[in-house]
Amino acid sequence: MKTTVKRATVRLSHNEMDYFTFGSGKRQMVILPGMALKSIMNVAEGVASSYRLLSDEFTITVFDRTKFLAENYTLTQLAEDTAEAMQRLSIRNACVFGASQGGVMAMIIAIMHPELVGRLALGSTAARLDPMSAQVMDKWMELAEQRNLQALLDCFVSVLYGRDFAEKFGAFIKLSHQDVTEADFERFIILGKSFDTLDIYDRLEQIHCPTLVLGAIDDKVLTAQASFEIAQKLGCACYFYESKYGHCAFDEAPDYKQRLLDFFTL
Repeated sequence: MKTTVKRATVRLSHNEMDYFTFGSGKRQMVILPGMALKSIMNVAEGVASSYRLLSDEFTITVFDRTKFLAENYTLTQLAEDTAEAMQRLSIRNACVFGASQGGVMAMIIAIMHPELVGRLALGSTAARLDPMSAQVMDKWMELAEQRNLQALLDCFVSVLYGRDFAEKFGAFIKLSHQDVTEADFERFIILGKSFDTLDIYDRLEQIHCPTLVLGAIDDKVLTAQASFEIAQKLGCACYFYESKYGHCAFDEAPDYKQRLLDFFTL
């Protein structure tokens, strides 16, 4: 049965943000995706299908990034925009799942607006960048600034996914990104450079809600160590996927959504 998706835009104080919702549950869940070349709004139906396991228990809201981004936009600004969107939509005490950059934003929201986050799940994210992660980000930014789409997509497939997933879906992923626009490149660069401001490790102790960290042993983007140090700092539950999965284990692992459901319904 196809999951019904509702698209909308929420107006903020100085900006606006697209989002979509699905599910029929009484409880609120928020998904903050990682950064990407194209808006999450383009794959709304696919996301809803992927998370249908949770759609009976939750009404799920997936937020895009702020629509109008200026240069030097920080991760804190991105997170604050999302917090304002949650407030305007009367989303409180939500189960929040943040993946990659979305995980950073989710942590910042939990620190600065604890009333918005009842439970927090973090997928393949980091509280600070290590040299390997910084090198990956720098390479992405270099290729994006050169508008070298094919090399950038090759890099994505090779570092974001496990080998089996990349071999099976890599060609489709590249094909689905052939219509990337100049505006998409510019937005991606701003989002990527926001990682230059990432250093919230010493603030993690301000997160007090129940938290689950999901990492991947072979994460070539933000590293398993980054996930481990978050879990260690918070003293929270954690699970690490084996090496057959990559940074995007949240898209690859067949049991990922079940783990989220189990944690959010404890």
